[in-house]
Formats: sequence, structure tokens, C-alpha cells
Amino acid sequence: MAMATTRALEGRTAIVTGASRGIGRSIAVLFAQQGADVVLVGRTQTTLDAVFDEITRAGGRAVVVAADITDAEAPAAIADRAMSEFGRIDALVNNAGGNSFMVPVADMRFSGWEKTMRLNLDSTVRMIQAVVPVMQERGSGSIINVSSVTGLQGSPFMAHYGAAKAAVISLTQSLAIELGTTGIRANVLVPGWIETDLTEFLRGDDGLERTVLDRVPMKRWGRPEEIAEGALFLASDASSFMTGQSLILDGGLSINP
Repeated sequence: MAMATTRALEGRTAIVTGASRGIGRSIAVLFAQQGADVVLVGRTQTTLDAVFDEITRAGGRAVVVAADITDAEAPAAIADRAMSEFGRIDALVNNAGGNSFMVPVADMRFSGWEKTMRLNLDSTVRMIQAVVPVMQERGSGSIINVSSVTGLQGSPFMAHYGAAKAAVISLTQSLAIELGTTGIRANVLVPGWIETDLTEFLRGDDGLERTVLDRVPMKRWGRPEEIAEGALFLASDASSFMTGQSLILDGGLSINP
């Protein structure tokens, strides 16, 4: 007789920002498969609805919040929606982010710097401020901030993005110390080059793709599902004694000189 297995996030609620595609979508779907009620956050209603349909068809529970995460009022509204729908917040995945340009620092328009910081850093801080009081009332919670290998080393022509992602790592370490006795953990998920639509322009050019993968010891792209497994580990009790740490999933890229 087979023994019943308990799903890792059974009975919990998770907020996932940037949930409409790529890594965020994979995280949201996996969390739902593992028993979590998921708050799907993104800018585009139609793509979020597709994720919602995938989750609910499989028997999971989710709610869609179409919002611009860079709007200063959005994080509080997202947290309020999570509480009104599910009554608790157990995990926050700050996945929304990205970079839309490459330029030397000396030539960069400061508006581009500010836009990058609002999306990758400011929104993360605001989401943390919105959920920490709720988590403190329960005496538990897991905050997962998504950084990038660009935050671990120099990133020429992407200094704005690398600086934002490095700040996310430092922010998380400070947060972990501040919340150490509250039952709330804070860790960083650090993906490398992942096979998503954001890297399609590289994968569509043999020369560029070869340049990218030559620096990856495993010589392949990561899959969004592989990053989602790391997020599941950080959200679950499997990482219950882990806080302030960076979980690097990059095929060895960051250790390559």
C-alpha cells in the first residue's frame, strides 16, 4: 500500500510577482502543484489569466492581480488582496524585474538608471514592507528575492542592472538579520542564463549563443522549471534553518574566471 505524501506548501499562500511568464510562471505553477494558494501578480491581465487557468484546471487555487509593481501603491494593494482572498501570506517571491538596455555607464541616461532601480530594487523593498507585518503576526514566513548572476560580478554595459541585483542581495542579508528572531526567513534566488523569452534574442543568434554558453561550465541554458525548484526549496520547510543566503542556479557561470 502506497503511503500518502504531503505536498510541501499545503495550506500556505504565496505571492509571486512577475508571474505571467518565464521563471515567475514556473514558480507559480509549481507552488500551486505543491499545495499553495497563489497570488499571481503581473502587468498583463491576459497572460496572467492563462497561468490562472493552468493552475485551476489542475485543481489548484489562485487569484490574479494585474498591477504595475513599480506603482508605489501597488504592493499594499497586493498584500490586501492576498489577505482578503486567502487570509494569510506565507511566502513572497519578488521575481518581477528585468533589463531593457545595454550601455556604458558614462553614456547612460540617468532616467534609465532610475527606471531600472524602480523595477528591480524599489518594488522589492515596497513588497517586503507590505508583507512583513502580516508575516510577523503569524510568526513565520519566507521572503525570496530574485537576483541575478550579474549582481555577483562586474557586468559591463549592464552596470545599472548589476548594481540593482547586487543591492537585492545586500538588502536580503540585512533583512535576514533584522528578522532573525521573528520566524521570517529571507533568502536570494540567483539564476544564470535561463531559456525564457527574455533571452530569445541570444538563442536566436548562433554566434551570440555560443559566446554566452562558452562561459557556462555545463554548456547549456537553464530551464525556468529548474529555477522554480530552487524557489520551492526556499519557500518550504526544507530550508527552515537557512536565511540570508544566496542560492545560485547558473550552471557554474559565476565560478568561471
